[in-house]
Amino acid sequence: MSDNVRKRLQDLESASLDGGGKERISKQHAAGKLTARERLDLLLDPGGFDEVDRLVAHRSHDFGMQRQRIPGDGVVTGFGRIDGRQVAVFAQDFTVFGGSLSEAHAEKVCKIMDLALKFGVPIIGLNDSGGARIQEGVVSLAGYADIFLRNTIASGVVPQISAILGPCAGGAVYSPAITDFVFMAKNTSYMFVTGPEVIRTVTHEDVTMERLGGASTHSQISGVAHFACEDDVDTLGSIRRLVGFIPSNNAADPPVRPTQDSPDREDGALDALVPEDPNKPYDIKELLRSLADEGEFFEVHAHFARNIVVGFVRLAGRPVGVVANQPAHLAGVLDINASVKGARFVRFCDAFNVPLLIVEDVPGFLPGVEQEHGGIIRQGAKLLFALAEATVPKVTVITRKAYGGAYCVMGSKHIRTDFNFAFPSAEIAVMGPQGAVNILYKREIDSAPDPEARRSELVREYVEKFANPLVAAERGFIDAVIAPRTTRRRVIAALQLAANKRDWMPAKKHGNIPL
Repeated sequence: MSDNVRKRLQDLESASLDGGGKERISKQHAAGKLTARERLDLLLDPGGFDEVDRLVAHRSHDFGMQRQRIPGDGVVTGFGRIDGRQVAVFAQDFTVFGGSLSEAHAEKVCKIMDLALKFGVPIIGLNDSGGARIQEGVVSLAGYADIFLRNTIASGVVPQISAILGPCAGGAVYSPAITDFVFMAKNTSYMFVTGPEVIRTVTHEDVTMERLGGASTHSQISGVAHFACEDDVDTLGSIRRLVGFIPSNNAADPPVRPTQDSPDREDGALDALVPEDPNKPYDIKELLRSLADEGEFFEVHAHFARNIVVGFVRLAGRPVGVVANQPAHLAGVLDINASVKGARFVRFCDAFNVPLLIVEDVPGFLPGVEQEHGGIIRQGAKLLFALAEATVPKVTVITRKAYGGAYCVMGSKHIRTDFNFAFPSAEIAVMGPQGAVNILYKREIDSAPDPEARRSELVREYVEKFANPLVAAERGFIDAVIAPRTTRRRVIAALQLAANKRDWMPAKKHGNIPL
């Protein structure tokens, strides 16, 4: 290598490390954000980042752009490791042209995605961009479409994780929307298709960027974001934690973590977890933490549709996806948002060989005109479709209520669940005792000398005959009625038995989930 070439290379590499320069880096820090390279330093194991296309620059010669050629062109791409496991990453650099997407920028992202797919490693994108680079016109828009295609092709093959660490607006939002998990940093990130100014002009609504598309909005209301983190540091740490639960690709098993937590451990507190009063709430997360190795439950979508809980635990060192009704919120009823939330999580677990534990305490689907007009039939069918379609090991535990169609949907034996257990407190019936008695015995109650006394007597009879797990167990719909304290041991044993299961599916291109 000649001295001139060596000097030129050193200058280019130095320029790429400097990003948009000290002044813009200072502004980035003042806004409460890290630079692209600082973020990668926190995300990846120390000393192992292999950068790709470090010297790529844009090709535009219009609007004075030929005088502004910064190596890297606003995005850092490459490979690194998280807890020793390989991942592919791209991090947009807001200090360089506002992280805007050009033809060269898009080609870098597409290249790293293609390599990730070829190598079978997760793709992690750190988004911080002002959008399409206006100076390049339709070429930059084409770059977005190229990325969307790769997101779609990679879906279900390698895990895709998006972090929104700054602006992400317009067409740019659709790449994260296709990926499996979306993280947002509070107060510094936002996502929307059309911004506040356009909305103000078109619909005359006055809204801030934070309320329109901030982390709180998307994690609580729209459900676009699975995680709302405190800042960049919290976001990157949470991504590292998530990666520890998921496999590298759809042909690999989830990573096993050694544990000293005995698979035979029992918890006597669970015997008193479910209240005797069937209308009294309790927190299903107490059960999940009790079952999990070292009590660790990594919740996903924690602030959206809180009547259903989804996330990851480890059982005997192996990751397991959990879908659980939450009696502490809306009595654990299934509604539109809960159904979609659950279905999306189930399909991720099924695509990536993560076994499923379904914990059921559901009084039914939420009634009401708003739910019916919003498509609860179609939306609820998504959860049914996802659980029926899933071929990974599936175990269901019914803790209390399992009423009506919701019983069928929540991992019943009839949709190919491998093991179905019930607590002694389980109530499996077409509907709750009060409603059933009011329908079945209305005339008898109305004509009784003491209607309320007769209603109470009939409710007790109904509970003894139907609202218990014994009838279902006699039919084989429940494999065992278990003592709550033994749940961890029973679930682990069931998942170990089902570890090598093979479910038959007819040959087809794909099913048609009711989207």
